[in-house]
Amino acid sequence: MIDINGLVSRFQHRYGKIPRVFRAPGRINLIGEHTDYNDGYVLPIAINQATYVAIASRSDRMLRVWSLNIDESIELNLDKLGAGRSGKWQDYIEGMAAALINRGALLRGSDIALNSDIPIGGGLSSSAALEMALGMALTSISDSPIDKTSLALAGQRAEHIHVGIQSGIMDQFTAAHAVEGHALLLDCRSLNAKSVPVNLGDCQIVICDSKIRHRLASSEYNLRRRDCETGVKLLSTALPGIRALRDVTLVQLEGCRSIVPDTVFRRCRHVVSENERTLIAADALAAGDLASMGALMSASHQSLRDDYEVSCFELDLLVQSAQAQPGVFGARMTGGGFGGCTVNLVRRGGISSFRENVSRAYRKHTGIIPGILTAEASGGAEEILLP
Repeated sequence: MIDINGLVSRFQHRYGKIPRVFRAPGRINLIGEHTDYNDGYVLPIAINQATYVAIASRSDRMLRVWSLNIDESIELNLDKLGAGRSGKWQDYIEGMAAALINRGALLRGSDIALNSDIPIGGGLSSSAALEMALGMALTSISDSPIDKTSLALAGQRAEHIHVGIQSGIMDQFTAAHAVEGHALLLDCRSLNAKSVPVNLGDCQIVICDSKIRHRLASSEYNLRRRDCETGVKLLSTALPGIRALRDVTLVQLEGCRSIVPDTVFRRCRHVVSENERTLIAADALAAGDLASMGALMSASHQSLRDDYEVSCFELDLLVQSAQAQPGVFGARMTGGGFGGCTVNLVRRGGISSFRENVSRAYRKHTGIIPGILTAEASGGAEEILLP
C-alpha cells in the first residue's frame, strides 16, 4: 500500500510545491486472454495495487518526472518529444504525453512524482496504470479534460508508437473504467462494457507472482498478433465478411482446418474458444457459479499453454500446484505470458494453507519464493482528494 501522505511530503521536499494526486489501478484478467486485439471479449477486474502520480504545474513546457520506485528522474520538453522505443520507462511518459497532444490536449509543463505498488512486469498492467494515472494527471492539471475512453485509447497509442507493443485496449480501458466490486465484460470491438458483479461467496481471488519477468514477451506478443492476422486473412477466403477472429465460430474454424497451417490454426483455436469461455464465464460469475467459473479458468490456461504457447514452466508449475490444493475452483495464467502471474479462485478458509503449500512447491522446483496476495475488485482512475 502506497503512503499517500509520504508521497506528498517527498514531492514537496523535492519540488517545493503542494501537488494534486491521481491514482490508477493494476488489473487482473479473470478470463479472456489475447482476445482483445482480436476484437474479442475480456473479463478483467481492477485490483487494490495502483500507481500514484503527484503533480503540480510549471510555467514552462518542461516535464520533470521522478520515479520513487527506482529513484530516477527524467526531463522532457513537451515541444520536442522523442520517438520512444528506448526500452526505458521514459517511453511510457513520452508516449502518453505525445498521444494526448495528438488528441488535442493542451498540456502544461509539470513537476511529477510517481510511486506504485504494482509488481513491474508481472502481468498486472503496471504500464497501463502508469499511463492512465499520468494521463488523467496531465490533462487535469492543464485544464484540458478528456473522457475515460479517449484516455484509454491514448494509452494504447502510446504503447503502439512509443513502446512498440501492439497491445489491445483491455488494460487501459480497465484501469480507466473499472467499477468497485465488479468485473468488466468488455467487447473490444465496440468498447461497450457491462459491469458484472463479482459474486464469490466464501471465495477470494488470489494472485501468485512467479517473479519471472516476461522473457520474450514483447517480441512473441507481436508474433502472436501476426499469426492471428494471418489466420483471418486465410479464413476470409472461405468465410467472406469476417473482420477478426471474434467473427468465427469453432465449427467454422474446424471446417477450414485444411486451409490454415497448424500453428496458425492453434493460435486461432485459442482465441475463438477463449471468446466463448469468456461470455459463459461472465454469466457464471454473476450467478455465483464458482464451479463453472473455475473450470473455465482452468480450460483457459490449458489453451494458452498448448494452443497459444505463451505459458512457461514456472506459470504451469504454479497452476498445477494450485489445482492440487483443496478449496481451489480454478487457476490460470493472467497477462501476456512468458512469466508474470497466475489468478486463482480459492475458498477463504483455505487461503493460508494454499499460500504455504503453493509457495513450498514452487520454491522446491525453482528456488524462488512466489509473491502471493489476495485481490479485491477496485475502481478505476481517479483523483485522490487530499485533506
